[in-house]
Amino acid sequence: MTDRPETPLLDTVETPADLRKLDKSQLRQFADELRAETISAVSVTGGHLGAGLGVVELTTAIHYVFNTPDDRLVWDVGHQCYPHKIITGRRDRIRTIRTGGGLSGFTKRSESDYDPFGAAHSSTSISAALGFAVANKLSNRPGKAIAVIGDGAMSAGMAYEAMNNAEQAGNRLIVILNDNDMSIAPPVGGLSNYLARLISSSEYLGLRSLAKRITRRISRRIYNAAERAEEYARGMATGGTLFEELGFYYVGPVDGHDVDVLVKILENVRDAEEGPILIHAVTQKGKGYGPAEAAADKYHGVVKFDVVTGKQDKGPGGGPPAYQNVFGETLAKLADDDPRICAITAAMPSGTGVDKFAQKHPDRAFDVGIAEQHGVTFAAGLAAQGMRPFCAIYSTFLQRAYDQVVHDVAIQNLPVRFAMDRAGLVGADGQTHAGSFDLAYLCTLPNFVVMAAADEAELAHMTKTMQEHDTGPIAVRYPRGNGVGVEMPETPRALEIGKGRVVREGKKVAILSLGTRLAEALKAADRLDAQGLSTTVADLRFAKPLDEQLIRRLLATHEVAVTVEEAAIGGFGAHVLTLASDAGLIDAGLKLRTMRLPDRFQEQDKPEKQYAEAGLDADGIVETVLKALRHNSAGVIEGARA
Repeated sequence: MTDRPETPLLDTVETPADLRKLDKSQLRQFADELRAETISAVSVTGGHLGAGLGVVELTTAIHYVFNTPDDRLVWDVGHQCYPHKIITGRRDRIRTIRTGGGLSGFTKRSESDYDPFGAAHSSTSISAALGFAVANKLSNRPGKAIAVIGDGAMSAGMAYEAMNNAEQAGNRLIVILNDNDMSIAPPVGGLSNYLARLISSSEYLGLRSLAKRITRRISRRIYNAAERAEEYARGMATGGTLFEELGFYYVGPVDGHDVDVLVKILENVRDAEEGPILIHAVTQKGKGYGPAEAAADKYHGVVKFDVVTGKQDKGPGGGPPAYQNVFGETLAKLADDDPRICAITAAMPSGTGVDKFAQKHPDRAFDVGIAEQHGVTFAAGLAAQGMRPFCAIYSTFLQRAYDQVVHDVAIQNLPVRFAMDRAGLVGADGQTHAGSFDLAYLCTLPNFVVMAAADEAELAHMTKTMQEHDTGPIAVRYPRGNGVGVEMPETPRALEIGKGRVVREGKKVAILSLGTRLAEALKAADRLDAQGLSTTVADLRFAKPLDEQLIRRLLATHEVAVTVEEAAIGGFGAHVLTLASDAGLIDAGLKLRTMRLPDRFQEQDKPEKQYAEAGLDADGIVETVLKALRHNSAGVIEGARA
C-alpha cells in the first residue's frame, strides 16, 4: 500500500472554519497538501481523479473566503468534489468513497451540511444555487450561494435557462465557470489576472457606480449607451460578453491554480454590491499529477493505481467483451454496408461505445455534448429525413430527455433507435446512475418496441434488429460491465419482433426472465430441479410488445410463474400482470409473482451485492418460488418460518 503523504497543514484542518485560521501565505502549501492527499486517497479506492485535481485551488479559496456551510456551495455533477469532502469533515472516510457503506462519489445532502444540494447529473448547479439565493433574499437572511460549473456542463441548455433567470438573485449569487478545456477561454496570464482583479475590485466597482449615477442624471439614452459601451469594452477585453447579455457581471478569465489571485478576486466578489457575478476560472484537469496531465482523459475515472508510476490496476486482460463495446463494434460493422446509420451520444462516446463507431465512420458519429434533449430531437429529425439514427444514451441520462422521447419520437412514430447502456444497478456510481426506470417510462408509450439483452450475443442480434426496424421507435437496454462469455455470432440476425425464447423446459415452475438476470434464473432452476420442482426458464427478450403466445402457454401449463427484471416496479412484470389479468390467466389459481427492484433508491455497492440486497439473484428467485408454493388455496402460508 502506498505511504500516505506528509500533510502538516492539512492535518490541522477538520472543517473550513479551521482553514480560515490559516494565514493567506500558507494557502499555497495547503493546496499542495490537499492535492497530495486526494491523489493518495483515490489511488486506494479508484474513482474520479482528474476533475478534483483541477479544482484544488478553487476548493481551497472558496472555503477560505466564504462562510460555508452558511454560504451555500453547489458543485455541478460532483466528479470534482473529493478535495471538498476532505476539508469538510470527511477526510477520515475519504478512502471509503464509492464503496458499500462509504462516502458517495458525488455530493449528497444526507452526508454533510457542506453538501447543500446533491448532484451527479449535469448542469443543475446554477438553478439550485439560484434557489438558495432567492430563498435567502425572500427570508431576509444573509448568505451567498456559489455554483461551480464546468465548461462541459455549460453545453446543456439548463445552465443557460438558469442564468437567464438569475438577475433576481442580485449579489447573493456567484457562478464560477471552471473552464478546464480551453474551449471558451483565451490564454491566461498576468494581464488577464490583472484585469480580473481590477474589474472585481471595490475601486473599479465604485467608479463604475459613480459613472452610472452621473450618466443616468444626464440622459437615459446616454446612460444606456455608456453602460453598453462599458460592458462591451470589458467583454471584448475579457471574453465575457455572452454572460453580460444574460445579466451577469463577468470577471475573468483568471488562473484557477493561482490560489492567491483566487482569494483576492473571491473577496472582491463576496463584498461587491454588483450581482449576480460570474467568475471565469481557467483550470487544468489532472493538474499537479504528471500521469494524469499526460493522459488523454486526464485520469477522469480511474481504478486503483500506483501513485509513483500512475499505473492502474486494471486486472487481468481478456475475458468477455464489455457490452458497450459489443454495441459500438456491431453498429460500426452494420454501418459498413448501410450508409443511413448514424450514431449519437451525449458527451459519453467511450462509455456508450460510440467511439468505436466514430473511428470507422467519423462523419456519421455525433457527440452533442451534455444535451440529451437536443440529441433525441436531432435523432428524430434524422429519422424523419430517412436516416437510421442510433441514440446511445445511458438509461439514467435518457430520463433528461423524456418529453422529447414522447413528443418528438413516439407521437410521430419516428424510427429512432435507443441504445440504453447502464441499465439496472451500476455499482459504485450508486443511485444517481442506476438505470432503474426505463422499462416503466418506455413500455407505457404507444408505438415503442422495448428489448433487453440477456447476454452479449443477444445484444449483437438486437442491434441488428434495431437497424432493420423502420416502422417506429425501438430501444434496447443492457448493463454496465462485461458479458457472460457466450460465443459471439459472426453475422448478427434480426429477431422477430415480440418473440421470446425458451431456454430450458420444465413442468411445474416457469421463470420469465428479461435481461441479464437470465444467468441467475438458470442457477435457480438447477436448485429448484434438485428439490423436485421441474422448472422452465424463458428469456422474453421483449418487454414490449410482449410475446403473448409464449406467456399464455407458460402461465397455462405451470403451477407457479415468476417474472424477473432488473428494473423498478411498473415495467415488464407489471405488463405481464396486466396481460394475465385481462386475459383471465390467473383465474384458475395460477400463482404469479413479479420480481423487480425494491421501491427505494439503493445505495452504492458492488453490483452483485446490490442485486442480492434487491433479492434478484438465484437465492431470491428460489425463495420467491418456494414461498408461492407454500400458499394454499385460502392464501394462508403453510409451513412458513415465523
